[in-house]
Amino acid sequence: MKLFHPLILLFLVIFISCKEASKNEANTKVKLITVKNGQFYKGENPYYFIGANYWYGPLIAAKNGGDRERLIKELDLMKSIGIDNLRILVGAEGDGGDSRVHPALQYEQGKYNEDLLDGLDFLLTEMRKRNMYAVLYLNNNWIWSGGMSQYLEWNGYGTVPNPFLEQYTWDEYMNYTKQFHSCEPCKEAFYKHVKFIMGRTNSYTGLKYTTDNVIMSWQVANEPRVLMTPEHEAAFSNWLNETVDLIESLDAIHLISTGAEGKASYLQDIEMYKRLHSNKNIDYLTMHMWPKNWGWYDINNEALTTLESIEKANNYMNEHILIAQQLNKPIVMSEFGFPREKESLSPTASIQNRNTFYKAIFERISESKKEQGNLAGLNFWGFAGYAKTNPENGKWQPSDDFTADPPQEPQGLNSVFASDVSTLELIKKASLKLNK
Repeated sequence: MKLFHPLILLFLVIFISCKEASKNEANTKVKLITVKNGQFYKGENPYYFIGANYWYGPLIAAKNGGDRERLIKELDLMKSIGIDNLRILVGAEGDGGDSRVHPALQYEQGKYNEDLLDGLDFLLTEMRKRNMYAVLYLNNNWIWSGGMSQYLEWNGYGTVPNPFLEQYTWDEYMNYTKQFHSCEPCKEAFYKHVKFIMGRTNSYTGLKYTTDNVIMSWQVANEPRVLMTPEHEAAFSNWLNETVDLIESLDAIHLISTGAEGKASYLQDIEMYKRLHSNKNIDYLTMHMWPKNWGWYDINNEALTTLESIEKANNYMNEHILIAQQLNKPIVMSEFGFPREKESLSPTASIQNRNTFYKAIFERISESKKEQGNLAGLNFWGFAGYAKTNPENGKWQPSDDFTADPPQEPQGLNSVFASDVSTLELIKKASLKLNK
């Protein structure tokens, strides 16, 4: 047995203690986000924010396959206009394929791309330097990142009926995907993924994810839905509560949210939305807003339907804010998107209608802060920064730049680029007003 000199042992103890103290000091500089009486708090102060969807952040943060120069520029730009909250995908599943993210974090069930894990670490580290917060979602209802349907394919349910291929329909995809919530091996594989990610230690900071204040929230999934029929609610509810309670058991420090669109995730049933968010471990509510996808916005009558979209958006928000008040929880509009004029993919196309819509939504968060209301945050969809796209066809191919628009959608459709100066200025003014 090798014995150490007492002075060497003392030095080791001091070194380890100093290292731990340094990590703790770095963590306290980024104040933990908590919830009290229906409001977010950053330390001792109420926290209201304007943030962005930045799902692809870990992909461009990867050491080998990413573009860290672009990442740094984009984080700096977002911080300069007051964006301090980013909604981020914790990796895709599967081997890519048509309309899907490539490369994937979990390329086979239980097997991970180490470069992308390193990218997630690096992204969180760079966000820490800028006092930014991450909302990390752990699964996806939609095929564009693999998500629930990929777990089904991995566990013997046949080929995913990709609705972006001619031979399949959206109903076929939805009926296939709803099986996830009652597929025991699928759920078990997903829970292993949750444990794996939440059990990670950041290789750059040495902080465990479960103690890292940069993480504001663990989000169950992107737009998890009750699919096709009301009878699906029971299976969905069991899965949702199991997942929420698992996350809480692994990390009692950070917040938990579901990632729901609002009642649009629950067959337009606001009472179902309320029921499914009554779990005490769900710390805050979410809702999404898609005027184009929901048929509110018409490219043949843009000026009028932009105003109609704002009216309908306010009504939708009011309905969900009322539920947040009843449950005494904050609520975040964690997705809202709006296209350019005539749904053009060109970065030079007019964004006047988008700015009009954005401005109306920003006014709601400003009003809420004045009233100490439950509407506590916004994450627009989405920030594409310095991405270069091909506006002629809009089709994403592996090796193309990632944008805010996922691979299933035309690239540039809802993206806010660094060149969208008027939109960035609008965000900056709204952020300054919010943080006075």
